[in-house]
Amino acid sequence: MKSQIRILAIDDGSFSFEEIKTPVVGVAMRLPGYVEGVMISDVEVDGTNSTDQLLKMLAGSRYLDQLKLIMLDGAALGGFNVVDVSRIYNELDVPVITVTRDKPNYDDIEKALRKHFEDWEIRLAMMRKVEPEEYQVGESKIWIGRAGIEASEVEEILELATVQGALPEALRIAHLIASAISRGESRGRA
Repeated sequence: MKSQIRILAIDDGSFSFEEIKTPVVGVAMRLPGYVEGVMISDVEVDGTNSTDQLLKMLAGSRYLDQLKLIMLDGAALGGFNVVDVSRIYNELDVPVITVTRDKPNYDDIEKALRKHFEDWEIRLAMMRKVEPEEYQVGESKIWIGRAGIEASEVEEILELATVQGALPEALRIAHLIASAISRGESRGRA
């Protein structure tokens, strides 16, 4: 795999459940660590528009034709606004991964979804379309769901994209920008 591939990392900003929307930031990076651009959109908190909003943000992007991977911080943005990862892959023909520090506990997720959403089954099914697998990054483990990309390619990209710690640098930068937009200063960890 070429070391200069382009990826896009996407994360949402901080929010409270009283808010209607939260910012979403995409960081276009040429690996291993050159930031080429930043995209901004928003999604409804606990809504159902995350997939459409991401497709809209990417459709107009000058980076789309060169992207080799889209990575998301988790399977949902703005709370439980679940991203249909398979749909993004199918419509854009760009592989997509979801990245989390911990293995998702689908029993707890189902309980929360049942409690708050009439369409909980749809949201849970979308989350489970790409079952996360464990990956070793340095001394840490992360969990990745994938659509349109082989596990060996994910491992190569993680090695190129991770500067320090467990998360790819582009995802860390997307988190910093999104949290700064929503709260005036970046805080928390991606």
